[in-house]
Amino acid sequence: MNTEQLKNKAVSFYIETYGCQMNKYDSELVRTILKDSGYEETGSPEDSDIIIINTCAVRDHAEQRAMGRITVFKNWKSMKSGRRLGVIGCVAQVSSEKIIKNYPYVDFIAGPDSYRKLPDMISEHTDGSCIDTLLNSGETYSGIEPTRTGDVTGWLSIARGCNNFCSYCIVPYTRGRERSRSSQDIIKELYSMAQSGTKDVTLLGQNVNSYNDGETNFAGLLSKASGIPGILRVRFLTSHPKDISIELLKVMAENEKICPHLHLPMQAGSDRVLKAMNRGYTIGHYMDIVEKAKTIVPDLTLTTDIIVGFPGESDEDFDGTFNTMKDIKFDDAFTYRFSPREGTKAAKMTNKIPEYIIHERLDSIIALQRDISLLKRKNMMGKKVEVIPETTSKNSNEEWIGKTAGNYPVVFPKNNTRAGEPVDLIITELRGITLRGVQEKEYKEALV
Repeated sequence: MNTEQLKNKAVSFYIETYGCQMNKYDSELVRTILKDSGYEETGSPEDSDIIIINTCAVRDHAEQRAMGRITVFKNWKSMKSGRRLGVIGCVAQVSSEKIIKNYPYVDFIAGPDSYRKLPDMISEHTDGSCIDTLLNSGETYSGIEPTRTGDVTGWLSIARGCNNFCSYCIVPYTRGRERSRSSQDIIKELYSMAQSGTKDVTLLGQNVNSYNDGETNFAGLLSKASGIPGILRVRFLTSHPKDISIELLKVMAENEKICPHLHLPMQAGSDRVLKAMNRGYTIGHYMDIVEKAKTIVPDLTLTTDIIVGFPGESDEDFDGTFNTMKDIKFDDAFTYRFSPREGTKAAKMTNKIPEYIIHERLDSIIALQRDISLLKRKNMMGKKVEVIPETTSKNSNEEWIGKTAGNYPVVFPKNNTRAGEPVDLIITELRGITLRGVQEKEYKEALV
């Protein structure tokens, strides 16, 4: 697709996104970049001239799903002359040679720091793939406002890259070293989000706690974000335990717009495993953070990430993880089997755990967390909560689904309420692990 073609017809594109919230945000950036260059977005691959697959390399499952889609789109490309297929994101960054070898029909490959170049890459005609995977330590996509759909909830990236180099994690190699966006850019984007109807915003970073643009740290940024008119709730992902500060916890406690939800990846309950993971803290330090957080933010919702089957994890190490989960009682936990990522230190470790043991351990902590999460939800029966309606429930057009400030999803009757307008509910029912509620006034009327 060259410049002359763009003048004569609307060239359309379609983006398919895999992986984390950061990838979803990046897809919104790409939409803006392409639309500003004259391209038009479509709602389906069949109607598109260009397909872009935004990939995730954090875990093998997400990578394999994306690679499978490249194969599917080979037939799509052959059905119409001039169609172009591109792969972007983290897999593109670390596996461009593999993509070229296995999928020679891919036309362009761009890493996470190369999105500004996509219009030129798409328009170039080469005998092979056009590739740009150069990491740029200064790229924060300043001046580009992501294209959003005006949803009640929204994501906003405050930093890119990571400096931690956890031994199992590919992110520093796919997204480069950590750099913070300017707080002025972030606040400007927040104002724009508020004007478009966003009520509940999540600030994103590989480690939001280390955010610092030279003038404002993360606690200060949260305070500024909570002052934006129209933004009702501010959340953030993800927090690294070694960088949690008392200042941050106090800001959470003192400002009602900042949600009392802390996602704090523990990863393991064994000091030996944490050291091998290069996490930079002990389980004692982690427990101390949790105790302080629950004391300073009494209504705190605490969630976490857990990895089982890390190389060398003994029965004693796993018992430490299991027992720590029992002691802390997380509101929810995202549990994973160890997924070796080529290029990381952990991938070279030889003391692998047999798959059957990994599955046994994973099943064990999943069952434990299911019981804890169920009990937490049962304890909410009869309680009053404020929920912001987000989207229509998948099971009924007459019901909303929204979240509490503590990040619990709740389903409830619409009854003339509107998306984005907070509603006071009484939790009345638990179906599976899904909370259901009714408006407070209806609940009181039913009691009369």
